[in-house]
Amino acid sequence: MSWRADILTIFPAMFPGPLGDSLAGKALADQKWRLNVTDIRDFGLGRHRSVDDTPFGGGAGMVMRADVVDAAIGAVAATGGKAEDDRPLIFLSPRGKPLTQARARELAAGPGAILVCGRFEGIDQRVIEARQAEEISIGDYILSGGELAALVLLDAVIRLLPGVMGHAESGLEESFSAPLLEYPHYTRPAVWNGRAVPEMLTSGNHAAIAAWRLAQAERITQSRRPDLYNQYLDSVHAPDRFASGAHAP
Repeated sequence: MSWRADILTIFPAMFPGPLGDSLAGKALADQKWRLNVTDIRDFGLGRHRSVDDTPFGGGAGMVMRADVVDAAIGAVAATGGKAEDDRPLIFLSPRGKPLTQARARELAAGPGAILVCGRFEGIDQRVIEARQAEEISIGDYILSGGELAALVLLDAVIRLLPGVMGHAESGLEESFSAPLLEYPHYTRPAVWNGRAVPEMLTSGNHAAIAAWRLAQAERITQSRRPDLYNQYLDSVHAPDRFASGAHAP
């Protein structure tokens, strides 16, 4: 069984979107993963297939109804086999836990996921609690809806599925796959606009190159993501290792 993504949205035309191209698109064509998109409006109420209503307690905006969203989730969950019943239900939300590379790997190792894309002011809390949905955020900012967040999550996961990346080792040294951000990369020409490739990379000394790359990764992480750098120091059990600042050339 290939990895299966079910998307619940009121804008089904947004999928597969960019996931229909590049690595994800080829993997979709090769059935390394499957995509099913459900229009939540198919479960809407009345002549206009309404999916939202005004919030209790007042306030601006509208809220997606629990009964409508729950009916859509129930219909999707009922279409799969026993293995797919175990797929996590994810609600893309700015108040969710941040999406991490570790969570992407966990999802890639499973049977798939059901992703609910909210709109308006969000989804009635009761269906989130009743369905025990996992809330995931892709960053500390607000989007118009969960669709773009779902595309980001899916891209992060799909590239990790077996056979999707041409070389599995391509993902081993990426940022967030290890405690550090990734080191800089260079290719031909050796000199471009007066800027030369670091001499170390053309030395042929693989041990020295590995040490240089580690030092660069440490320097970049320390300056750009001190939170990750502190985690890295804890992970290597050497809080005083770089006290002199000599880790970065």
